[in-house]
Amino acid sequence: MQIRGPGFAAIVTRNVKRLLILVVGWIFVLFGIVGLFLPVLQGILFILIGLTILSTEYAWAHHLLAKLRQRFPKIAHAADHASAKAAGWLRFLSRQRSAD
Repeated sequence: MQIRGPGFAAIVTRNVKRLLILVVGWIFVLFGIVGLFLPVLQGILFILIGLTILSTEYAWAHHLLAKLRQRFPKIAHAADHASAKAAGWLRFLSRQRSAD
């Protein structure tokens, strides 16, 4: 009886990635909440980063970000610009790593 099929590694990898996304997203949200009370941390920034990360897994986070984008279009534009820059850097770094 074979327990592990050819897709087992893909399923494990997908579950590990999902777990890492959830953990990192919630850590940013918690840092954001702490940052609301401490002057050294930018609470709102960390909460927005955490919500952006969590929005890939949770519909409520995606809807909340959509409402925030509607309410604050200037901040949404800045966030889109920062996201595009980060994506560019990630593409650049991934090309650097594959050339090694």
